[in-house]
Amino acid sequence: MARTYFRMNQAKAVGESFSSTKFTSIYTSDLQRAYSTAQAIFERQPAPTPPLVTSELLREQHFGEAEGTSFVKRIFPDVNLSDRSARFPGGESKNDLWERAERVLDEILLPLLDSDTGETSRIAVVSHGLFIKEMIYALIARDLRQHDPITKGLRNTAWARVLVDRKDRGKLLVHLSEFNRHEHLGNVVRQKGGIGSSAHDAKQKSIRDFFGGAKA
Repeated sequence: MARTYFRMNQAKAVGESFSSTKFTSIYTSDLQRAYSTAQAIFERQPAPTPPLVTSELLREQHFGEAEGTSFVKRIFPDVNLSDRSARFPGGESKNDLWERAERVLDEILLPLLDSDTGETSRIAVVSHGLFIKEMIYALIARDLRQHDPITKGLRNTAWARVLVDRKDRGKLLVHLSEFNRHEHLGNVVRQKGGIGSSAHDAKQKSIRDFFGGAKA
């Protein structure tokens, strides 16, 4: 997926919008599109800056042989996209994505909640639209109270806020207080042609490949 200067400016805008919000840590997918957004947030953080940690677990859903293709239903007519167990050849299903989101909770986020520092943790997680929704679903599922379903998606660099508290016997209280907030994009305008729409990065790739000199 081409990364344009328009999207780069979107990342800068979200970074600026959080410049007065002090995060205790920033976790990001290692794919370049998410990582560059996380980097923009990190660069606008007040000193001392929080740790910036990459994880493959935060990657977007992988569609296998369907990655980057058009006319998916025509090429893969037997894949029922409404079935959470369905997957394209070599790809992940929604259930696979859920399991990966559960690992993020158990291996990354909830241990931070359990670290008894006496202070409120403010953690930024920078990932991709489908995975973010699945991770929020997985987190809300650990709260036994009834919650409304999420019925809309996220714009590029839009953010959500989830408040999490652990009560007696380890039970979680989860509140989705904000979703798809994108006021920071108000002054970011896509130009017609020219530098505003030129490619900034030809492929969404592993950050290891990016710094390792892999071909675009």
